[in-house]
Amino acid sequence: MGTILNVYKPTNEDRKLVDEFRKNPNGHHSKDLQRLLNLFRGEDIEGKYVVLCNKPFKEWELGQTTGIGKPMKRLGLKFNKLEDAEWEAFKRRWQRHTGEKLK
Repeated sequence: MGTILNVYKPTNEDRKLVDEFRKNPNGHHSKDLQRLLNLFRGEDIEGKYVVLCNKPFKEWELGQTTGIGKPMKRLGLKFNKLEDAEWEAFKRRWQRHTGEKLK
């Protein structure tokens, strides 16, 4: 299992980025939000949260990585909008890094 690199850790000041992401999960992001997303999405660990596409433009599902060359673990949480799936992944990634559970 990989480890989380401690190059950057979210701070209390980064809390404002939660609202920015919620308002615009797929689009141009500020440099600060992009730095946070790079951390979240670039984790080299088993159990990293990912968004899987089941039906293009119709259905997405939350999953987790299980290791190189192994199939993704499907969590059974399905979404009709990509934005909702991205928000769920973001919330879980945020909690992993900060300990704070978002609503």
